[in-house]
Amino acid sequence: MTGRVDFSGVQSTMLVTLYLRALESRSEDSILRDHAAAEAVRRIDYDWRKLQQPGLAGNRFGVALRAKQLDDWAAGFLRRNPDATVLQLGCGLDSRAFRLDLPPGVRWFDVDLPDVVELRRDLYPDADGYRTIGASVTDPGWLAGIPADRPVLVIAEGLLMYLPTVEVERLLRRITDRFRGGELIFDGVAPWVAGFTQRLPERLRRGYPPYLTPLRASRDVERWDPRLRYVEDVAVTSQFAKIPDRTARAAHRLMSRSPALRDWLRLVRAEFGTSADG
Repeated sequence: MTGRVDFSGVQSTMLVTLYLRALESRSEDSILRDHAAAEAVRRIDYDWRKLQQPGLAGNRFGVALRAKQLDDWAAGFLRRNPDATVLQLGCGLDSRAFRLDLPPGVRWFDVDLPDVVELRRDLYPDADGYRTIGASVTDPGWLAGIPADRPVLVIAEGLLMYLPTVEVERLLRRITDRFRGGELIFDGVAPWVAGFTQRLPERLRRGYPPYLTPLRASRDVERWDPRLRYVEDVAVTSQFAKIPDRTARAAHRLMSRSPALRDWLRLVRAEFGTSADG
């Protein structure tokens, strides 16, 4: 078992998503089959009873659908670019590098704050081509150590919405400055969701930070960095058919019929520079 963990602020959200991915993986018809998450929950010394709240368990399907779509996009990019570099920004305790069947030539970098990376090193094994970097993603220094000689896949799950827009723009422009071409895949929340979290009193947010940069339209990514080109987007609720639980599937189907609720969380794929898609 690892040392006791009690993160707060943005970092606390990674414990929630890890717990929900582990919970979802216990189902026979699991969407994500993230067994590494289940093992990590078993090994972390944390009072998981804090997360056994009414209604929270139902969120496991949305978390799994989001991760599965990003997994599928990542797998597609790596099939087209088997020698790519992958940057997973604000990786938290995500096990994507171990969930995916990576081509042997891939270089994978998981980036997060030093205390998160220290915990990751206790939980996940070393692997050829895999490396962790303990740094804030908004610190320009860490990127200088990443070789820029290959196409790059940038994964930003549960990250950009927590950063001020100016920091989002700086981060993306540093990446497109450094690499000749690649893709960015990320998630974003609707403006009404961000506004709600900003107006919510601290005591009701229970330590969770507000969303600072909403996704007004999927092509916002082109405004954040004009070198990025929008390719496609997916509303998480629109994937309701993949949910094995009948009640949860019906709830997500109902949400998908309302534009505001359907688009509360969207996943976006964008590209820049030279593209292997032709």
